[in-house]
Amino acid sequence: MRYLTAGESHGKQLTTIIEGIPARMPLLKSDINASLLRRQKGHGRGRRMQIEKDLVEITSGVRHGYTLGSPISLTVTNDDYKAWVSIMGEDPIDEDEKVRRVVTRPRPGHADLNGALKYGHRDMRNVLERSSARETTMRVAAGAIAKTMLRHLGIEVVGYVKEIAGIKAKEVEGLDAKERFEISDASPVRVLDKNVEQEMMDCIDQAKADGDSIGGVCEVYIEGMPAGVGSYVHYDRKLDAKLASAVMSINAFKGAEIGIGFEAARKNGSEVHDEILWDETRGYYRRTNNLGGFEGGMTNGMPIVVKGVMKPIPTLYKPLQSVDIDTKEPFNASIERSDSCAVPAASVVMEHVVAFELAKAITEQFPSDKFDTLKRAIDEYREEIRGF
Repeated sequence: MRYLTAGESHGKQLTTIIEGIPARMPLLKSDINASLLRRQKGHGRGRRMQIEKDLVEITSGVRHGYTLGSPISLTVTNDDYKAWVSIMGEDPIDEDEKVRRVVTRPRPGHADLNGALKYGHRDMRNVLERSSARETTMRVAAGAIAKTMLRHLGIEVVGYVKEIAGIKAKEVEGLDAKERFEISDASPVRVLDKNVEQEMMDCIDQAKADGDSIGGVCEVYIEGMPAGVGSYVHYDRKLDAKLASAVMSINAFKGAEIGIGFEAARKNGSEVHDEILWDETRGYYRRTNNLGGFEGGMTNGMPIVVKGVMKPIPTLYKPLQSVDIDTKEPFNASIERSDSCAVPAASVVMEHVVAFELAKAITEQFPSDKFDTLKRAIDEYREEIRGF
């Protein structure tokens, strides 16, 4: 499985092509749209979410509610494009107009300057339009197809917020994946701990009033992954490493943890490693889940727990100092339309990029040309390892 995305933030449309989805898997447009609409919600989102109503069109690879096994292509139209035709259109414009619209002032914390240096763009709009988090729209769309596949295989994936600006949600014990989804989806900040919900919203509002931005921590929780997916044999096939890479590829994410993550450095081994138990119904399982469902680069059958750290969005209404690349003169960085806090929305993005990596790992390990063959292979494997 793999996918490629295309499109600019204010261009005509966003596109993705997904390859490797098994044939004859049930898939509806509503499966994808539900995820896209979740990505647009969350306290602290900016005006762009009021302009764009992200709904997908399936343009290939699906017929009469089932996948064909051929590449699936998806598009989302940018409704805002009509106001940006003269800026983002593909046709040439006269030199005076081009000079007037050139962006030469890089914003700290963005890809603007580094991208200009890499590709030689004197107009940094060529960088900022593609490096925008708008691109995650199609990553969520691709992940929604992966989530659909996982759900049909008995694997549930849910993302939510653990922390915003130092305000931490308490650990909630005894909740399964579906309960976590229902609680977080009803929360304006996608948090499981109702007691910190208002405090988080107040903090987001204060950051907006101050012209500032705040970050936080997201968590993705996965139930139903069988043990032994991934590999201990080769470093580049370790599934926990792939999940960490996927999390770090999300815009503004600066760290990833599996299970208790960095907290393991502050504990003794006896407090970290999960004791192994067995019973006839569950097969092998762990007394605790400090390692977040992974040992040796492979799943161990316990729930997978992955955290991601999102920095504050770097587009501020109290701009930081930068340097004009043409004049080399200092200036205060320009303001683009932005969110004061995108952590709730980022938890949805993280949920979907993690889901894609899990689905990909399954299709690499089990026969997956046909969905019914894949499902049968997973069911047989689960039964095999239960009584191993």
